Amino acid sequence: MGTIDDRLAELGIEIPTPAAPVANYLGWVRTGNLVFTAGQVPLKDGEFMYQGIVGDTVSVEDATEAAKLCAINIIAQVKQACDGDLDRVKRVVKLVGFVNGVPGFGDQPKIINGASDMMVEVFGDKGKHARSAVGAGSLPINLSVEIEAVVEIE
Repeated sequence: MGTIDDRLAELGIEIPTPAAPVANYLGWVRTGNLVFTAGQVPLKDGEFMYQGIVGDTVSVEDATEAAKLCAINIIAQVKQACDGDLDRVKRVVKLVGFVNGVPGFGDQPKIINGASDMMVEVFGDKGKHARSAVGAGSLPINLSVEIEAVVEIE
């Protein structure tokens, strides 16, 4: 497959500079060989995307795109944790996704598939992971999706 950066170029994915924390937390923490990211939201070029409630003002398709954008922002945090070398990623261990949906909404897994698929597209078999997809009564800044990750690195 070549390097992860080559794979990203093939996919036409640009990894942004990771967003700086806006409060008293870190964008990622490394303990041993594990990197834990803070929850990543659909932020692009400094703008919050896909604000609203899934099943009301945000479609399942748009929320899936939001999950993909969250995954790109997770990769940005992990890249920083790896000193810029994504080839150090040994395994995406787990994703935990939160979906801001209307009461009774049940398609959280379908939406978080956007992020899961992105991890496998970028990292191949190393991108296969355990996962939780959780409904949330609300999310910060009325965003539709937020995702955090645990990634093993070398």
